[in-house]
Amino acid sequence: MLHYILQVVAFQLGFLIIYDVFLRKETFFNWNRAYLLITAVLSILIPFIKIERIKTIMPEAFVIRLPEVIIGEVSQTNTLTPEIANLAGISIEPEPVSIWNIVLFSGMCLASLILLYKIVKLMVLFYKHPKRWSNDLLIVTLFKSTSAFSFFHYVFLGEAIHPKDQPSILEHESVHVKQKHTLDLLFFELLRIAFWFNPLVYMYQNRISELHEFIADAKAVKHQNKVTYYNNLLAQVFETQQFSFVNPFFKQSLIKKRILMLSKTKSKQIHIIKYALLLPMVCAMLIYTSSYAQPEPKIEVVEETIQVDDSKLSDKALKEKYYNLIQEMVKNGEGFMKIFDFGLGNKEQYILSKSDYYKQNAYFEYITNTSMQRKVENDEDISQEDIKHSESMKKMFSRTYDEYVDWKHTNEAKEIWENNSRNGVLRLLVNDLGNMTEEEKQTMRHKLDMIERDTYFKKLLIASMNGNSKIILQDPSGVKEFKEEVDKALQEEIEIIEVEESIEVPFAVVDQVPVMLGCQNLTTNEEQKACMSENIAIHVNKNFNTDMAKQLGLVGKQRISVIFKIDTQGDVIEVRARAPHPDLENEAIRVINLLPQFKPGLQKGKIVTVPYSLPILFQVAPDKKD
Repeated sequence: MLHYILQVVAFQLGFLIIYDVFLRKETFFNWNRAYLLITAVLSILIPFIKIERIKTIMPEAFVIRLPEVIIGEVSQTNTLTPEIANLAGISIEPEPVSIWNIVLFSGMCLASLILLYKIVKLMVLFYKHPKRWSNDLLIVTLFKSTSAFSFFHYVFLGEAIHPKDQPSILEHESVHVKQKHTLDLLFFELLRIAFWFNPLVYMYQNRISELHEFIADAKAVKHQNKVTYYNNLLAQVFETQQFSFVNPFFKQSLIKKRILMLSKTKSKQIHIIKYALLLPMVCAMLIYTSSYAQPEPKIEVVEETIQVDDSKLSDKALKEKYYNLIQEMVKNGEGFMKIFDFGLGNKEQYILSKSDYYKQNAYFEYITNTSMQRKVENDEDISQEDIKHSESMKKMFSRTYDEYVDWKHTNEAKEIWENNSRNGVLRLLVNDLGNMTEEEKQTMRHKLDMIERDTYFKKLLIASMNGNSKIILQDPSGVKEFKEEVDKALQEEIEIIEVEESIEVPFAVVDQVPVMLGCQNLTTNEEQKACMSENIAIHVNKNFNTDMAKQLGLVGKQRISVIFKIDTQGDVIEVRARAPHPDLENEAIRVINLLPQFKPGLQKGKIVTVPYSLPILFQVAPDKKD
């Protein structure tokens, strides 16, 4: 909420600076009116606009994002439920509402009441005084008053105004009515309720009210002498009802400006080009909101965060963990597709990571066990084929991850994977996607020809032996262009990671991410990433000064975003942080700077600098007495 409010204020300030410096003195009144209304709306909407295309071209997109590190306990288990609390004699109070939320909504309520009071006061004036129609205007005569103002098609006119002055006033107010200026003012009244604390909204309303008078004067003076109109403005007793959403004819603070603007020479048409300044301004705001102003994602499932003890589990323990998780998902009534995705979410990857392998392993074991158990419970005959299938599955379940990786490098595994062309998907496995052999290229072209000839085949999946790189072709109509794109990429020795919708420009990523000492012996890039993430999480939890929470008076969840780089020497450099409190930023920077030296990252065999983004969730628990 605070981030959104700051963006709105900053955008409105930028728009108003452009208006006051370049546009306010111009006589393009209707253009200025449109500018103020459009920019007021844009300042509210732009913070919500996230253009993915802009986000992908910004340097931030190439920062490797590490999993969130949690400091403090964030657990969904062992929760103190109301039933347990009642048995223990403990009263569970709801989480206190922030004082800032109370102030914000109290101000909104007060601003709403003020607007309601003004509307009621205006209605009283309407019902207490005589009314008459004059063309499309409903004139309300105010007793013993020299006021003159309009609200929609109602014109409130003081009876003390001299009769000879009334026609010019009515001409002026009819412009407000025809151009529906009241709607503009009511729009800013609503903004004043939502952003009552923002002085820029009041400045916006002041500017639009000023413009309304300039527009009405410019129209009204065409039907009478300018000198007479000036004298009419200067000779009046300035008595105006204080309604911020009406258009008053007599407003002392505006008389001088209105006369000066009436006497001003019309602006040259070439000056309209000044309004083009709005385009780069909006583009800059969209770039900011689509890239740098991205909010931190919420964590909805605690199991998705780093569990620092997983890597220390044995193969058997890891498999049992995932098997138990599947049983819990079934017990909790999770849908079949969610369980399926949990077990087979990476089915297109050739060599799975250790974690994904045991998820798949546990999934198939659970399906086999429940299938056999159901037959026993229902007294169904168990055939020799069922027994044979069960034994083959058990043999597969007993395979360790190292044995699985070794088997994946055999011709048998390669043939099984490539021949699994279900649902119109053709598969091709290569040793190195960036350096394909002539035989592999020929096989690829042959399978692309199959897609062109046979409408059954709709997709080509090409994966490298390490399981980290792949090409996906989904649109058969672009096969020829795709072939040219692939050939060009192979000639330039660019690694193609993923091509969706048939044609995409190939892009390069880091072949080998930086790794910490102790993680370099792991077999796959994914395992090295997981190991590095876990060790960073352990490091942050161990070194972060959690006592500072009490000193700063912090409670609840505090999110910290850290960006740093690992240079060609393996050192951590350029650490930056963003947090709700400056001391949290400084502490995060200190802790990250304490990280040990890494083994540098590699791209095409060359040592490179790699940027990282690390979100930290600092969970501050309340005192035990609370």
